[in-house]
Amino acid sequence: MRLLALLLLLTSQVALAQNETIRRQVAERQHQLLQEYLQFLSIPNVMGDSLNIHHNAAFIKNMMESRGIATQVLTLPVKGSSPLVYGEVKTAGATTTIGFYAHYDGQPVNPAQWARGLSPFTPQITTDRLDRGGQMVSGNVLPATIPDSWRIYGRGSSDDKAGVFAIIAAYEMLVKSGQKPAANFKFIFEGEEEAGSINLGRYFERYKQPLKADLWIICDGPRHVSGRKQLVFGVRGDVNAELKVYASARPLHSGNYGNWAPNAAMRLAQLLASMKDDKGMVTIPGFYDDVVPLSAAEKEAIRSIPDVAGTLSQELAMIRPDGDGRSFQELLNIPTLNINGFAAMNVGAMASNIIPAEATAALDLRLVKGNSVEGQFSKLKRFIESRGYHVVDHEPSMEERKQYPLIAKLVMEEGGYPAQKTPMDLPIAQQVIKAIQTTTAEPVIKIPTLGGSLPLYMFETILQSPPVTIGIVNYDNNQHAENENVLISYLLEGIVTMAAVMGVR
Repeated sequence: MRLLALLLLLTSQVALAQNETIRRQVAERQHQLLQEYLQFLSIPNVMGDSLNIHHNAAFIKNMMESRGIATQVLTLPVKGSSPLVYGEVKTAGATTTIGFYAHYDGQPVNPAQWARGLSPFTPQITTDRLDRGGQMVSGNVLPATIPDSWRIYGRGSSDDKAGVFAIIAAYEMLVKSGQKPAANFKFIFEGEEEAGSINLGRYFERYKQPLKADLWIICDGPRHVSGRKQLVFGVRGDVNAELKVYASARPLHSGNYGNWAPNAAMRLAQLLASMKDDKGMVTIPGFYDDVVPLSAAEKEAIRSIPDVAGTLSQELAMIRPDGDGRSFQELLNIPTLNINGFAAMNVGAMASNIIPAEATAALDLRLVKGNSVEGQFSKLKRFIESRGYHVVDHEPSMEERKQYPLIAKLVMEEGGYPAQKTPMDLPIAQQVIKAIQTTTAEPVIKIPTLGGSLPLYMFETILQSPPVTIGIVNYDNNQHAENENVLISYLLEGIVTMAAVMGVR
């Protein structure tokens, strides 16, 4: 027993020394690394922009090959599909294979919504968050010592080019430190995650054997709100839908027809409002019924996670959160229904005295273990029908509109997928926790389920490989929105974290 304790102590001390070597190398190379990262961010990465999506894949391939990673750009015979960048490192004598995944595509952008002086694909270094008084650094010139508050603004800076870059740079730092990798490595970088990973399953089926691994490390999402490092064992699923309601055959003058002609915007607002109570809980019958209860280990993990509700409420100026008194973490483990957007006629300078003929909402349903994509969508459809609507999946004809007083078009968007969970007691995942712990003095937080969604069920069902997720960016990164940003210090520390994980055997 004493010998085992001594061996564990020595192993820990070796890991700490190796991490310090990596951290020193990152500090010495930070300017070159960040210049490369700024080049990466300057390539637009919105799916649909096929030319630039391929430029991103080529840039990633070059980054990998320049660091000695054998790399291929995989494609599918599917029109409009994005490349999957695949890399492999074989270690003599290794019996374990660890995979690393991140995605290089980003959410669509509306440049007009970004702060003055910012452009989504012209990355900009700032001295702090802009809404906190941060200033733009002229010419993106970095000082010898970069303050912890400095950030990079740009689409993809946190979600998820940070993950791509941290993984690749971590392998470089590992090699430069003289450490021999303890396992075989596989790398995949996807270009369709923000569109629901609509072709990832096809890639997995086609390249199933090369992509097998004992564990997949997903580098996506933030560190904990407290700043502590965390390992996440599950993700929500996701399904998006478009809901459209109709009134008159054309927009009408609000004075000439007001009080007589139904208003499509009002109809839709009332329908949407009926889907939730005044505490933010979904009123659709059966919406929460098929949720798999949390395990004892998951409940214990949730109890040990620092409460962030107070911090978030103050920062976001929300005096009364939704959730009927449930904790922040409890709410991450139940399904959601969100209105992403609502459109009818015009507002602001373009507003006119019109009764809208049509109104549309984009809906986002997050799923947890036990929910199915089709099941949650069907619950939504049945609820709309219970409100008196005739539900169709197409633009209604004039004959249909004359036949039914209330018509709603409900269409499920392509790319929905279920939730996924990896057992929290998985031995190799415990090794990952220990590896992360060697990089930080504070206890690593174990999270049963991430609030966001990733198609991790495909790793489990197609590759038969369990995934876990490591977030490396700041929680206030504005991902998916305007002014997306990443803390430079977190990006560089993320490289250290990923290099430590590469030491898992």
